[in-house]
Order: sequence, then C-alpha cells, then structure tokens
Amino acid sequence: MKVFLFDAAKCNGCYGCQIACKDEHCEQDWSPYAAPQPITGQYWLKLNEEERGRVPFVHVDYKVGLCGHCDSCKLLVMAGDDDTVYQRDDGFILIDPEKARGRRDLADACEHVYWNEALGLPQKCTACAHLLDDGWKVPRCVDFCSTGALQFGEMDELDLEGAVPEGPDCRVFYKNLPKRRICGTVADRSINEVIIGAKVTITDAATGEAVVIETDELGDFIYKNAAEGEFDVLVEAPGYAPCEYHVTTVDDDAVIGEVLVER
Repeated sequence: MKVFLFDAAKCNGCYGCQIACKDEHCEQDWSPYAAPQPITGQYWLKLNEEERGRVPFVHVDYKVGLCGHCDSCKLLVMAGDDDTVYQRDDGFILIDPEKARGRRDLADACEHVYWNEALGLPQKCTACAHLLDDGWKVPRCVDFCSTGALQFGEMDELDLEGAVPEGPDCRVFYKNLPKRRICGTVADRSINEVIIGAKVTITDAATGEAVVIETDELGDFIYKNAAEGEFDVLVEAPGYAPCEYHVTTVDDDAVIGEVLVER
C-alpha cells in the first residue's frame, strides 16, 4: 500500500510542495483524473504554519494538509454506486470531474475537498494519479521536496517508526510533529551577564516526571518536548538563590522570559 509521509523535523517551510501542486494542476486539465484547479482559493496540498511562543522565543511549526485517501472516505458513501467518487486499485480516491458536477455536498463533507465555483464541481488531491499512471514514482509535491520532509512510497519501505496516520485508515502519516516548548533566559543584571550552565529542572505537574537541562552560551534554556499541561520550573546556579515558576503549555509555548537570579 502506497502512502504519504510528512516528517516535520525535516521541513524548512520553503512551500515547494504547495507550489509544485499548484503548478501541476492550475489551468491544466487532467481529465478523467481531474479538471483544472483554479489559480486561487484551492490548495489540494496546503503547507500550514503555526507561529508559537513570544519574543525572544518565537518559532514557526509546519505541517502539510492533504486528502488522506481514507478507506472509509465518507465521499464514497455519499456518491453511491455510480463512480462519482471511486477508489482505485492503488487505494487512492478520485472524484470524477464529469459525474460530480453540481455535487457541492461532497465539498462540504470534508475539509480537504474544495468547491470550484466556475466549473461547479468538488475537487481535491488526486495523488497525481495521472503522473503515476504515466510512470512517475512519486507525485509532483514529493518530487519537488528537497529536504525529504515529504515522502511517498510503499508503506513497508518507508521509515514509519514513530509516525501516526491522520486517521485510522488514512494514507497520510506524520512524524516528529512538534510539541510545546518551555523557554527562558537566566541572567544576573547586577553585573549585566547571562548565566551559562545554570541547571533547569522541569517537572510535569500531572505525572511528576522531570527533565534537567542547562542554559547555553547565551544563558538560554529551551525544552522542546513538553506535553500540553502544567509544569514546575526550578532554576539553580552556583552562588545564586534558586528561582521557581509554575507554567502552562495548554494553549501555547511557555515563555518565562528573563529569569533574574540574585546572589
């Protein structure tokens, strides 16, 4: 079974996959696979970005969104037995651009399906089935990805360790999706210096599990693997009084800012 794999740790946010999809499908008729995609308003593959944290610890996370080509796709049920929506032998699900005209209900049924107002039909990712049937090994989006963040292939040939599917029977897998961060800078403003090598103990308030990290050469500490929850943060440095904080990562990263230690 062929699947997509998105590795967030390898994505640099170049938007090449999204651009390649637009380039392949905009104003190009690949019937009977798909009618032309409009230039604006549709992203059969969309690179979503989320800005998290606050100054000076701001970062952007990326995640691709596309049709999962699920075996239990609700569009198959809605379309009935006339092959308006059908599943190919390779598992990918296509919408017939002729039979589906006027079926706005199909576009309303799934966030990955778009309505083409000009043509009056629902449209979505086809996994570039026209290219695969012409001998291509991968869709255009994967072919364009220069970092290996987006991959395509047989399920048993891809490194899916730690990867999770978008749904129980989806053909899109994700791995290394970012978790919450807990960040801060430890400094002694009496001498206007950051503290390098300060010990920072971060304890999950719910489980009691703790991790210990140290501040870097800039006095910063960044813990990148926090779950969504409550945490206790203890900052210790030789010759200074300890500092304690209680932070939450429920809605966003926890940015403490400056930890001002005193002797």
